[in-house]
Amino acid sequence: MQSKMPDLFLKLLESKLKGVEVVKEFKFHPVRKWRFDYAFPEYKVAVEVDGGVWTGGRHINPAGYINDMEKLNTAASMGWLVLRITTDDRFAIKTYNLIEQTIQIRKDEKH
Repeated sequence: MQSKMPDLFLKLLESKLKGVEVVKEFKFHPVRKWRFDYAFPEYKVAVEVDGGVWTGGRHINPAGYINDMEKLNTAASMGWLVLRITTDDRFAIKTYNLIEQTIQIRKDEKH
């Protein structure tokens, strides 16, 4: 069951990166059902939030880890730059600075 609570991380990203489209649950692959937690499609930058780092979540068990490798390697081969953060990192200044810097680099590459 999905929460009816607003996505504070999404709202903060939109506020920090004015004029840059951010899409939650962005389907990036034409065939597979893979989605990025958050994506900036114009710049092919994505953010994956890995939960359960300290509690044995899906991202750190062997099958989840291997599945993530396949997804992220495929994304890289398609030109995506994927930033991985933990749930705790969602509200850290360093995270917003990293995302902003990464998008700026991609903007500069276009020119």
